Amino acid sequence: MIRSVAIMKDKEVRYDLPLEELKNDQIQWFWVDFHAPTDDEVKVLSSYFKFHPLAIEDCIEFVQRPKLDFYDDYFFIVIHAINHETLEADEVDLFVSSRSIVSFHKKPVKELLAIWNRIENEKSLKSNPMQIMYQIIDKVVDDYFPPIYKLEDLVNQVEDNTSDQTISELMEQVFDIRSELNKLRRTIVPMRDLLYRIISSSRLNSMKEKHIYFQDVYDHLLKLVEMIDANRELSSDIRDSYLSISSDRMNRVMMTLTVMSSIFLPLTFIAGLYGMNFRYMPELTGEYSYYIVLGIMALISVGMIWFFYKMGWFRFHKGTKL
Repeated sequence: MIRSVAIMKDKEVRYDLPLEELKNDQIQWFWVDFHAPTDDEVKVLSSYFKFHPLAIEDCIEFVQRPKLDFYDDYFFIVIHAINHETLEADEVDLFVSSRSIVSFHKKPVKELLAIWNRIENEKSLKSNPMQIMYQIIDKVVDDYFPPIYKLEDLVNQVEDNTSDQTISELMEQVFDIRSELNKLRRTIVPMRDLLYRIISSSRLNSMKEKHIYFQDVYDHLLKLVEMIDANRELSSDIRDSYLSISSDRMNRVMMTLTVMSSIFLPLTFIAGLYGMNFRYMPELTGEYSYYIVLGIMALISVGMIWFFYKMGWFRFHKGTKL
């Protein structure tokens, strides 16, 4: 679908003009939006607008990183919005010149739609293609915050464990959170680099007066990256803590089993020795042999328990709590 909006020199806003009428001298500037275009509509980029083939190719193919390319009388910019359901990047391509802005996207982008619907406002009538580009980027970046705030709350919930979940359940949540944080980071860090290039470029002379606005967007991206890194570090600490707790619990289980095995090992040897079916075993004929063997086994058990206590094994159990 191709739609258009034009701002006339008399400040009238006209929607859905045919492309041929966009060359009218009475038009101050216009915006053409390509939303999920067909193959025939994609050809308009080259047949009518005469955009560079490499830029058109970037529109058709998903570009892994936001980018900024300069051409003769326009520049081409690729930005990434975030799908809040999947946290995957949705690409938005912009061709910006002094008199026009052309946007291209294959999926619905609510941030762009919000700017489109604001064109009729009085403040938007005083804007221009560069201002619209700034508004789109600013809206896209502002929309990065809600998913990060949501993940930050999840990290805090996992840390507090208010739901009294098991370590296995908490570890699954931690790994899921880290995976989603990594998705966001792969989108936001390249956007930060793009904004740095925009505010540092000497070729964007028309943006000098709006430098402070793009600097503000760049500051937001710096904050977003810091939030992501802080939450990744916190989730990493939580993961290490739970792994340490799990390892400590395993050590205590192994310690308990070792103590029990060590105590019963000599008792099992004695029981096995006198359980052999040999006919001549002198101890078997004694009147008190049974009681003597029981006493020896009890003495061995008490002696080994005392020995383990002196070694500090039971203090280890007492001082560790899950």
